[in-house]
Amino acid sequence: MLGRRRRLAFSVFVATAFVAAFTATFASANTSKHTAGSLTIMGLGASGDDIKVTRIAMAEKAVNADVTNPSGGFNDQQFLAAIASGNVPDLVYMPREKVATYAAKGALQPLTSCIKAQSVNTKDFRAAALREVTYAGKVWGLPEFTNPRTIVIDQSVVKNAGLSVSDLSTRNWAKLKAASKKMASYNGGDLNRIGFDPKIDSTFGLPLWSKINGVDILSKDGKKANLNNPKVIEALTFAVGLINDQGGWGKFKAFRDTWDFFGSGNQVAKDQVGAWPMEQFYYATLQQVSPKVDVGALPMLNKKGGPVTFLTGSAYVIPKGAKNADNACKYAATLVSTDAWLAAAKARINTLHGRGQGFSGVFTGNTDADVKIYNQYANTSNQDPFDKAYKVNLDVQRYGFILPPSAGGAEFQTAYMDAVNKVLAGQASPAAALKQAQKDAQSALNAAYKNASVK
Repeated sequence: MLGRRRRLAFSVFVATAFVAAFTATFASANTSKHTAGSLTIMGLGASGDDIKVTRIAMAEKAVNADVTNPSGGFNDQQFLAAIASGNVPDLVYMPREKVATYAAKGALQPLTSCIKAQSVNTKDFRAAALREVTYAGKVWGLPEFTNPRTIVIDQSVVKNAGLSVSDLSTRNWAKLKAASKKMASYNGGDLNRIGFDPKIDSTFGLPLWSKINGVDILSKDGKKANLNNPKVIEALTFAVGLINDQGGWGKFKAFRDTWDFFGSGNQVAKDQVGAWPMEQFYYATLQQVSPKVDVGALPMLNKKGGPVTFLTGSAYVIPKGAKNADNACKYAATLVSTDAWLAAAKARINTLHGRGQGFSGVFTGNTDADVKIYNQYANTSNQDPFDKAYKVNLDVQRYGFILPPSAGGAEFQTAYMDAVNKVLAGQASPAAALKQAQKDAQSALNAAYKNASVK
């Protein structure tokens, strides 16, 4: 109990010795770069794939500034060190789920003037992506990629089990449970093929299965937890039940950890899994390392038959106190513009075609860009399974949802993940674990809003 409370009480703005250790390093590395024609970026990095490098080149040309863009992804502690030192970067690339928390603490600038100055059409952004960076009625970040989830299906496993893809629909949980048992395979007492993996141990697991069951785990205003709702309990019970049907969490995870997830000997190539919910990027991974696999994409459905997907991604934000906010704004607006995305898609296609590989799409927070990329570059004959997966993932985004932006988002996530992990470990029933999580989460949310600088 004490450990859980300590974790939930932790705030990303607590000054720790670890934060202090970063302060001197970040300040000394970047102080000289804060000149009138400079731009200091955190969390992005200048190197990367063709999608990233193409857009960065366009953004650097747009600002015509001395850009400092060190390697490494976003790090909360490093960002806090910069704030503590008073030497903040001009532009930060961070997960969208963190934006509201930092905005609430007064660490970010609202982008109202930026959006106007760069003529950013916010209507071009995916509704869910834009909502995730909107807090207290203001936009605090420009959304970049999206990562819709669909069910990745190994169609060979499905066919060999005497099933059809429709048997894996999340609309009918009884049928899905039966299909999972049929697809699972064992060698003695050990799994050698998972039937259906609900991915309930992922941060998107409980929000997604609860949404499928017709309920949100957090109120729209981000202030009220709903973790002890009977439908949330039912969702967790079902998802963990799928795992227990296959030997329990210990054996299930031990087998899953043996997979060559990003290699040519991956779990689809080796028929080690029937199906599981996954971000769209994995189809591109499979296309590159195992282009001959018989894979399919199935939209998740709620109990009423409506499509549903959970969206995540990152965003560009401008910290409060940034010395070159105008350059930062122009740079970020260029990165997420339709022109930049089209140029990046063309570069990606040239790379893939040079390898003899097909194009499985680029999924952005910019709806206008997504549509234009698909219309120009997709194989609309849809004969290849990866072409079909591209279309499924593109279409399902209109039904995307997020965890509402909240001043206490990090603590809320900790609370529900603690509950999930307890149930998986057999330490508590779903009802008991979620009852405790409700208390912990609501307490953390109340404290976060009470202490917020921006409400």
